[in-house]
Amino acid sequence: MRICRCVSAILVAVVCSVSSSAQSPEALRASVLINHAYDVNSNITYGVANNFELKLDVYHSREAKSPTPVVMMIHGGGWLVSNKDDYVLTAAPYLVMGFAVVNVEYRPGKISLAPAAVEDCQCALRWIVRHAKEYNFDLDKVILTGPSAGGHLALTTGMIPSSAGFANECAYQDDPKNPDPKVAAIINLFGITDVADLLQGPDLRTYAVSWLGSASGREDLARRISPINYVRPGLPPILTIHGDGDKVVPYSHAVRLHEALTKAGVRNQLLTIPGAGHGWLTAEQDLLAFETTRAFLESLGIGAVSR
Repeated sequence: MRICRCVSAILVAVVCSVSSSAQSPEALRASVLINHAYDVNSNITYGVANNFELKLDVYHSREAKSPTPVVMMIHGGGWLVSNKDDYVLTAAPYLVMGFAVVNVEYRPGKISLAPAAVEDCQCALRWIVRHAKEYNFDLDKVILTGPSAGGHLALTTGMIPSSAGFANECAYQDDPKNPDPKVAAIINLFGITDVADLLQGPDLRTYAVSWLGSASGREDLARRISPINYVRPGLPPILTIHGDGDKVVPYSHAVRLHEALTKAGVRNQLLTIPGAGHGWLTAEQDLLAFETTRAFLESLGIGAVSR
């Protein structure tokens, strides 16, 4: 485990390279203060599966006098590629709000096919619960988020109950008497909500086909790891942000989830980014996404932490 004070570099990259208007004394001051307020514990092993060490990074405040909200951040990459280090910069807005961030890596498809990533993220959430006192996490304010495949995994982590069996690999680490970890909100950034829909027909996507592989029963497995099939009353509030021009993850996935959640009486919101493809093409669209996220969390009583 390595402890470093490198968050200012993250924030300087974010606030000082986008535009000249961002290069203000206030922006520079914010980045420097964040550096002094946070520690980064990187590459902590939260589990081992298929001889693959599962790693996560923890960004946590050294100044907070009370437990802070914690964001479990899950990277994208079609379940096949990429890693947590590619998404470090997306932690910055949450750090500005005074939240802790846990940046999670999971087994990519080249190591293990589905449902490995789903299992790993379930175990990462349980790691957060077990280490809450150590890092001063507020377990009443656990937020799950991620883009694309990470959005799918944020949804499965927060929506699939333990009874489905996807947390079995780390069951030995938990007290069986403990209830399922509590999630306060899910921020789904253009995530897949119906994996089975991507295996055939007009919405077929080769990354999903590759992740499921050729094992028998893959259609049943795809249904078991599809968030749309776990919609029910009592779920945590869910914000979905999706561009209606997305060709990688069908925009219809966001619409269907929103409609199903609304019908079930689950508090949720869908922010459509007009014309946007997979992700945000402009800084303004990205800013709108986070401003909406911040307002959504504040409406749930999860606001910025004063220091």
